[in-house]
Amino acid sequence: MNTLTVFAPEGIGEVQPGEDLAAMILATGVRLRDGDILVVTSKVVSKAEDRYVRADDREDAITAETVRVVASRTRNGHTMRIVENRLGMVSAAAGVDASNTPDGWILLLPLDPDASARALAARLREATGHRVGVLLSDTLGRPWRVGQIDVAIGAAGVHVIEDLRGTLDYGGKALSVTMPCVADELAAAAELVKGKARGLPVAVIRGRADLVGDLDLPGAASIVRTGPDDLFRLGSEEARAEGYDEGYAAGIRSSGIRSSEGES
Repeated sequence: MNTLTVFAPEGIGEVQPGEDLAAMILATGVRLRDGDILVVTSKVVSKAEDRYVRADDREDAITAETVRVVASRTRNGHTMRIVENRLGMVSAAAGVDASNTPDGWILLLPLDPDASARALAARLREATGHRVGVLLSDTLGRPWRVGQIDVAIGAAGVHVIEDLRGTLDYGGKALSVTMPCVADELAAAAELVKGKARGLPVAVIRGRADLVGDLDLPGAASIVRTGPDDLFRLGSEEARAEGYDEGYAAGIRSSGIRSSEGES
């Protein structure tokens, strides 16, 4: 029987800057086993790392975290920006978040989610003697789909991709492109027991020990598709505007060449 168990330990409480997340997790009394995968809400990592910014600096913070604007829309006086942030993630507001934070403050994402995951996994392995993996999760929207879902933005000791290329499906046909992003699947499963307002920032997933490995496995940064591999680099209106500008500039250049040759 294939069984996956997902549960969220209670009692972690509010995380303060500088606190030891591993100690807080173990203080709940959870008994970890070899092969367990902990999915930790990135927000509590940001809190422990003191990634707070004043709320009245939110727009400046979004701009500072932004590498590239993908799309921007203003509706009912409110501007929503979909951007690529410094981690390569494409999301609304660059991941800058005001939910579950003290009044007057917002949170940025961890500086290096993979490094944060590695540090936490190393502490838990040392403290328990068990080979566990850690994923840091965050909530993102998705193109062409309504609603949000949790995905992995940091990973340590977990295979983030299950590469099935070269294997056979149930009917005996060879798989050539199938690479499930198991890190995102696990993050989404964990959110079903953590929730957004239950005060349960950590979930333990049991039953996929085959995905747990060394701490130097590729992290969640390896999931992000950027550069020439990004087939949806711009929003529709932005892509149209860019194409128009490029076409117009090309027309001007062409006109200038013909003019210099006495053809126009």
